[in-house]
Amino acid sequence: MAQGLYDPRFEHDACGVNFVCHLRGQTSHRIVELGIGALCRMQHRGALGAEVNTGDGAGLLIQVPDGFYRSVVDFALPEAGAYATGIAFLPNVAGLADEAMALVEATAESEDLEVLGWRDLPVDDSMIGNAARSTEPIFRQLFLAAPAGSDGSRPSGIDLDRLAYAVRKRTEHEISLVDPTGGAAHGVYFPSLSSRTIVYKGMLTTTQLSTFFLDLTDQRVESALALVHSRFSTNTFPSWPLAHPYRYIAHNGEINTVQGNRNSMRAREALMATDTIPGNLNRLFPICTPGASDSAGFDEALELLTMGGYSLPEAILMMIPE
Repeated sequence: MAQGLYDPRFEHDACGVNFVCHLRGQTSHRIVELGIGALCRMQHRGALGAEVNTGDGAGLLIQVPDGFYRSVVDFALPEAGAYATGIAFLPNVAGLADEAMALVEATAESEDLEVLGWRDLPVDDSMIGNAARSTEPIFRQLFLAAPAGSDGSRPSGIDLDRLAYAVRKRTEHEISLVDPTGGAAHGVYFPSLSSRTIVYKGMLTTTQLSTFFLDLTDQRVESALALVHSRFSTNTFPSWPLAHPYRYIAHNGEINTVQGNRNSMRAREALMATDTIPGNLNRLFPICTPGASDSAGFDEALELLTMGGYSLPEAILMMIPE
């Protein structure tokens, strides 16, 4: 009932989002721990299915923990910032994961990027519910780099991210593998593929995230920032790819102009041009993935603007007009 300034008419379900950072950019595992702690305190903002151990989604975005990855991979990595990495969600079907990895490698090579190697991502799925387990992907971590130039240096930072962006968009659009036992086709999804940040997320509850992804409890995983999210699905059903954070944002509302936004983006694609992303932009379209959530579409549009040369503050102002 209405009481004082409170009115139940304005009560809406929404996700939980939180952000922790060190103001001077000092990396530590403590920031990761604080982020996970903040996430666990938002369990009431995320939704559960009929099973208490199946969540709508939870995730964490941190800076690439360079020192940690160097200590756990069995291949050489270029200097920090000169390689891109991301966790691939691969088909959990016998033989299809290896086939998908081969197609990702072929795509990377066609974009003139070198595949440095893959890492089997350690996970513990003993605590997840049957609904989450039935669609759980196989997790492999990809490491990419651009060839060194005549001066011996490699593209790094956002310059490398622009190259990896094309690889990621193409793998998501072009890879579709048929399950030999029948059923739907399977694709490949990267929560992130970047030289600067990495996303750990899934169809999990807030308390499951750090016990599922074993990397997150390793003291060597350090970051100066942590963006966390607990999902309450609104206009799409729960799934592993639709958990947040995305590559740039985590979102706790609902965008009710989503179809109009998608139509506007699709209509503008024929006019898009940029000097910052090499090659024909047509291979990246559609920018907004059909069937994805409103937040996913917002993130994809924001990512395109930043990859196209706008600063993040300017891109945000363009995305959210007065």
